[in-house]
Amino acid sequence: MLGIGLASFFSDWAHEIATTVLPAFLATMGVAAAWLGVIEGVSDGLSSFAKMASGYYTDKLRRRKPIAVAGYLLTSVATAAFGLATAAWHVLVARATAWLGRGVRTPVRKALLAGAVTPQTYGRAFGLERMMDTMGAIVGPATAMALLPLLHHDFRMLFALTLVPGLIAAGLIAFAVREQTRTPVPHLSFGARLRLLPPRYRRFVVAVGLFGLGDFAHSMLILLAAQKLAPALGVTGAATVAAGLYVLHNVCYAGFAWLAGWLADRFPKAPLLAAGYGLAAVMAACVIVLPANVWTLAAVFALGGIYVGMEETLEDALCAELVDAEHHGMGFGVLATVNGVGDCVSSVAVGALWTAFGTSVAFAYSAVLFTVGALLMWRVSASRSG
Repeated sequence: MLGIGLASFFSDWAHEIATTVLPAFLATMGVAAAWLGVIEGVSDGLSSFAKMASGYYTDKLRRRKPIAVAGYLLTSVATAAFGLATAAWHVLVARATAWLGRGVRTPVRKALLAGAVTPQTYGRAFGLERMMDTMGAIVGPATAMALLPLLHHDFRMLFALTLVPGLIAAGLIAFAVREQTRTPVPHLSFGARLRLLPPRYRRFVVAVGLFGLGDFAHSMLILLAAQKLAPALGVTGAATVAAGLYVLHNVCYAGFAWLAGWLADRFPKAPLLAAGYGLAAVMAACVIVLPANVWTLAAVFALGGIYVGMEETLEDALCAELVDAEHHGMGFGVLATVNGVGDCVSSVAVGALWTAFGTSVAFAYSAVLFTVGALLMWRVSASRSG
């Protein structure tokens, strides 16, 4: 379990260095919010289908771990390749490739983790993994903020340096994670495997999917802060504060991922997840109704971190609970694919609405879907059969 957590830490460290400076790097190319939405959305969409295929395929393997190692390596190399980009579409190709690797590894990593613990400790196990992942997301922006001035704002060198933590993550999966002995599932068609997933799991996935249609990439919050604060602080000052707010976001994410996991082992998971979805709606409403300044944006980033910590931990723990162990790869693959499709649609939609109509319309779209998702997840919590 610790090896998986450390791999998540180093991988997210690498990824978040790149994510923190990506909006500013794109700005040097004169790229608008819509392009950022396309890059994030297409990457998430490609990743989602890789997750589905990986989950389906790896349940049939005696050893899943080599697939995870390959995914970590691909993500590391492709993230470093951002530094070779000279146009927005180059970033799109590199990001999509990195997210392809992330998609391949995600259901495998989750299945490896679920297989290493007991059902009574799913919440704490996934909470720890999410916390370690998010500690990387704290160190990543801090590293970007510290190194960028030392590198004289050389984005390309900074992207190249992400190779170091990225390759360490791949090495940890390869050498520090022991895979439990397992019996592969018999070969069945993809449709037959889907039909084996229980009805309550399917209702859960519907709620996750509707929520996910509004759950945009939080790199867009960095762009929001940079734009809103630039008139008062200047472009450089606003970018620095935005990166600091993202660190706050990730601190809240890490703390509440662990707390949500602890609570999930003591209380029903679905109502806790519905509450997390409700906090997302509150965050979107704050963007719409509150005046944009450092303090209100700090509240938005904090709420964003809290709800994502709850969402990711509780979705994984509830998925592991609802699906039999031999089908965990498929269950996690379907969940990740639904989330990925939602991320694709939401990032593109929010970016397009933002560019065309402004932030109020863009975040109102998200607030409505967050609310619908919370209500449906509450209904899942009331359903114990199936």
